[in-house]
Amino acid sequence: MGEPGNDSAVLSDSTRPTVRRAHGWLRHLLSHKGVSLGGGLLLAIFALALLAPLIAPFDPYDQNLSRRLIPPVWFEKGSWEHPFGTDGFGRDYLTRILYGARTSLFVGITGTALAMIIGTFMGVVAGYFGGRVDMIVTFLITTRLSLPLFLTALAIVAIVGNSIEILILAIGLLIWDRFAVVMRAATQQTRQLDYVAAARAVGCSTPRILFGEILPNVASALIVVATLEVAHAILLSAALSFLGLGVQPPTPDWGLMIAEGKPFMFFDGWLIALPGAALFILILSMNLLGDGIRDITAPDQRH
Repeated sequence: MGEPGNDSAVLSDSTRPTVRRAHGWLRHLLSHKGVSLGGGLLLAIFALALLAPLIAPFDPYDQNLSRRLIPPVWFEKGSWEHPFGTDGFGRDYLTRILYGARTSLFVGITGTALAMIIGTFMGVVAGYFGGRVDMIVTFLITTRLSLPLFLTALAIVAIVGNSIEILILAIGLLIWDRFAVVMRAATQQTRQLDYVAAARAVGCSTPRILFGEILPNVASALIVVATLEVAHAILLSAALSFLGLGVQPPTPDWGLMIAEGKPFMFFDGWLIALPGAALFILILSMNLLGDGIRDITAPDQRH
């Protein structure tokens, strides 16, 4: 009966340094003002988006022309029934903004995930193999960087179609270059380290080395790029929706809501200000979180 207890004690002692390191890193992460503020705002936006069906006072698609263009509650003619007012079709604006957060986050995260898969694979392969493989990937990166991002996205969506699926695909195919560049550089630095050489010496397969040894050790750089690129993808999606080539009505989307508020901007400016402020807060939180994680994971910040 004594042996299992001793084994448990040994395992417990061996895991204590790892737990202490993880606890210290988490404490350092939460003590960073940018991470705390950006992460807090982002969590609040995620919570509001996920709970929109429960907390939204109305259906986002319900129209009532008899109640159109009611101002927000802080205006003289505002009503608590519609705290953020109503739009030109009489739809509750608070409800539309809550559901718009779901659309923006979904498009931004899925588009970035697609770009991350493409760019990470290309960058890791180029950085590990070098030679002709690196030349081909570098040529593809250079070709992508030579194309103006927004105009290319406009052309793709205008030619292929303007649905959410096409929008996500266009974003994923246009913002992968930063993932590829960062992962290529990180892999080139990592492939010469001792643990990679040890993996080769014991006969590990190339996929095992690439995705089991190298990729986990460059994940911190990947997280930073992903956080910043989600904000980039959300802005690109909002811009395309604003021009009528992204999310289509009546789907609630912040870029589309800004476009729909253009005819009323001189007399009912809140129709543009409210979704614009929501978009600003979301992008700000993403950038604060990404910059904070970058500061913490930078080599000169590690202890």
